Amino acid sequence: MNEAARRVAAMNQQPMEPQYREAPSNIEAEQALLGAILVNNDAFYRVSDFLKPVHLHEPLHRKIYEVAGDIIRMGKTAHPVTVKTFLAPDQKVGDMTISQYLAQLAANAVTIINAEDYGRAIYDLALRRSLITIGEDMVNIAFDAPLDMPPQGQIEDAERRLFELAETGRYDGGFQAFNDAVALAIDMAGQAFERDGHLSGISTGIHSLDGKMGGLQRSDLIVLAGRPGMGKTSLATNIAYNIAASYEPEIQADGSYKAKNGGVVGFYSLEMSSEQLATRIISEQTEVSSSKIRRGEITEHDFEKLVACAQMMQKVPLYIDQTGGISIAQLSARARRLKRQRGLDCLVVDYIQLMTGAGKSGENRVQEITQITTGLKALGKELNVPIIALSQLSRAVESREDKRPQLSDLRESGSIEQDADVVLFVFREEYYVKNMEPRDEFDPKYEEWKQTFEKVKGTADVIIAKQRHGPTGTVKLAFQSEYTRFTDLADPSFTQYEEH
Repeated sequence: MNEAARRVAAMNQQPMEPQYREAPSNIEAEQALLGAILVNNDAFYRVSDFLKPVHLHEPLHRKIYEVAGDIIRMGKTAHPVTVKTFLAPDQKVGDMTISQYLAQLAANAVTIINAEDYGRAIYDLALRRSLITIGEDMVNIAFDAPLDMPPQGQIEDAERRLFELAETGRYDGGFQAFNDAVALAIDMAGQAFERDGHLSGISTGIHSLDGKMGGLQRSDLIVLAGRPGMGKTSLATNIAYNIAASYEPEIQADGSYKAKNGGVVGFYSLEMSSEQLATRIISEQTEVSSSKIRRGEITEHDFEKLVACAQMMQKVPLYIDQTGGISIAQLSARARRLKRQRGLDCLVVDYIQLMTGAGKSGENRVQEITQITTGLKALGKELNVPIIALSQLSRAVESREDKRPQLSDLRESGSIEQDADVVLFVFREEYYVKNMEPRDEFDPKYEEWKQTFEKVKGTADVIIAKQRHGPTGTVKLAFQSEYTRFTDLADPSFTQYEEH
């Protein structure tokens, strides 16, 4: 008899006892907490910021906690007599009626001082139950190995679920009470009032753009588009650095940090390397031409400025991922990881057309772009951060006399235009006028060209072609090409607000 056969025989000789494990819970802790709340309603406010009805294991306890909370929020007193009105009168708890059970909870109540400890214990057990659910699903899916979910897809799905559990304390979708949504809206207004510039969103560092958009709104997908040479990457880089450089953390009650001003920025640079991106930012900050930096044509004074700038920038919370051809699933997984490890307040993707979707390689490119933009929009809502996604424009712009871009110029435009909350176009007339320079400076048209060029030189238009929560129009900015820097115009009278 071989080893395997001996083991089977030994198992068959042992009496089989039913083996099972119950989900972790503590009914006594739930009873103690509910009793404390029914005796002294102040106990509710000690746990209400983190403990929700769904975290209680016993369905009846969930209902009691929910009803008591609603009564207390209305400014009334929650005790056994007022709570029982909202519960089914014919419901039994063992041999007791609802009224008797509520009275017993109050009679056995613990002191209010212990309420938070009981609440934390209940909350931790709820998290453990959610972890068990996710773990069971992972095992079952891995055993079944469905064709439509390869192992990499399962890893990304598990990571998403674990992130949601870590961030919110529960893995659950569903409806949200309207009064909760109202409270969030009021909180947002209060934060805008306290924030520098009184913006509801995150400041871009460019005041004329903030004035039109109210800053970058959380969960918004902001598409920044333009033809090559217009400076869309420069504008995105400027905004990303401005946000990261003005980061001002504020400690929360639970010991975590939240951005009071500015924020932590994640930058997916699919086109340029991290060194090229850093060179652009250093050039912008030191006013040393990036072309001179690359060629080494700098003075000792310039080099000292670069070193000083580099030392200052080491403290800036700007994180760069230079993976080329990244998929929307990989991008989402890395963004979740960054938020857990470092925090995250804004994402930049440069640019959409260099990403890959989740489908097969031979899939229609328009369908693939739809997957990407839908995924970016969903990620912004999940992480509650604005996402700036750069996009190319079709060559149709070049064939028109008026080179100003339109929404129809977006490449594979259907889904991009539909999913975006804001669409910005970068347009530099200087680029096109410069290319029209007459070869002969004695040409009669040369003087006319020179006047036109001087008028548009060093300026750029940011066209707000779509904005879900505000007006469209054009903001005129200054652009210093040698430093790849966008700034507000020195004369504010040049800023145009064309309301539509």
